[in-house]
Amino acid sequence: MAMAFADEVVGDERDLTLLDMVEMQALNVLPMPVLVIGEGHGILYANTAAEDFFQSSVVVLKRQRLDDVIAFGSPVLSLVEDVQRRGASVTEYRLDLGSPRIGSERIVDVFASPLPNQSDAVVLMLQERTIAEKMDRQLTHRGAARSITALGAMLAHEIKNPLSGIRGAAQLLEASVSDSDRMLTQLICDEADRIVKLVERVELFGDERPSERGPVNVHDVLDHVKRLAQSGFARHIRFNEIYDPSLPPVAGNRDQLVQVLLNLMKNAAEAIGEHAIDGEITLTTAYRPGIRMQHAGSASRIALPLEIGIRDNGPGVPHDLLPHLFDPFVTTKVQGSGLGLALVAKVIGDHGGIVECESVPRRTTFRILLPLHEARPTRSA
Repeated sequence: MAMAFADEVVGDERDLTLLDMVEMQALNVLPMPVLVIGEGHGILYANTAAEDFFQSSVVVLKRQRLDDVIAFGSPVLSLVEDVQRRGASVTEYRLDLGSPRIGSERIVDVFASPLPNQSDAVVLMLQERTIAEKMDRQLTHRGAARSITALGAMLAHEIKNPLSGIRGAAQLLEASVSDSDRMLTQLICDEADRIVKLVERVELFGDERPSERGPVNVHDVLDHVKRLAQSGFARHIRFNEIYDPSLPPVAGNRDQLVQVLLNLMKNAAEAIGEHAIDGEITLTTAYRPGIRMQHAGSASRIALPLEIGIRDNGPGVPHDLLPHLFDPFVTTKVQGSGLGLALVAKVIGDHGGIVECESVPRRTTFRILLPLHEARPTRSA
């Protein structure tokens, strides 16, 4: 049936009105992008998943060539020509379709087949590997966060107590020293306070107590955090909102999600800079079915359909830093501790979700995927 549909696609535009709705839906419900490429690399058809992948509607895509929507010199172009020349199916693994238009690191497996009885028409099916590899990185991020859990608990006990004694001794000395030496005692107090604050941030990783969770409206959380940002560190930045108003509640802890999103918005504002005149932060929500993740120690797979995005038009994250961005003590800030994003990864991991970053100049996106809140049935008396 799908082949009959493809035969119709490469015909005259008016032939589309003859398609059976079931045939059309059969391709549109596929979670993998499907394209039909004709002579001269023209795009003859794109299913719903392809629209999402290339961030363009099927109407726009059909006005373009394959060369226009993927990176210049991509091996996919020669793959299509190879199928057209040989008239046989070809499969290539781990091809990079990344471009400034659709984002970096779009690694896909490409399945290309000729359409029977249709000269030069090739069906491309793309299976993105990036999601699976991102999930693998999430396990690394969580392991890195857990690796400093014991460190946080140790620091809290072994460092905060001596620092308290040092600070107290400096305060006692302050009353009996000269004005010039009093600057030194004040320096001791200030540095002790600074170290305590750093230790308290690390201590958060040692808190393994289960937090209270329930249904959380992510739009309420985003609006709250946006108001906090606009009244402080992001008052000079314009906010855009692209929300799915039908998004169901997420299963989470509201205070912790506020902490995570506030951290990400603050990072976005700092990346843009205080003196930028065109700074923009775009907040997005969407429902993305089809993504599931298995957690350690559990045989079940959890669906992560709720997506929250925070995008800024700052200079971007250095490419060599992206794979390590959520590791503890990794930072691009001169005065940064490198714990903010590690804490974000820990909190989202504790929620059963994943967080990733995609970055090119003028377009850095932090994307969070979270599970739905599922109401438990109440027992009847």
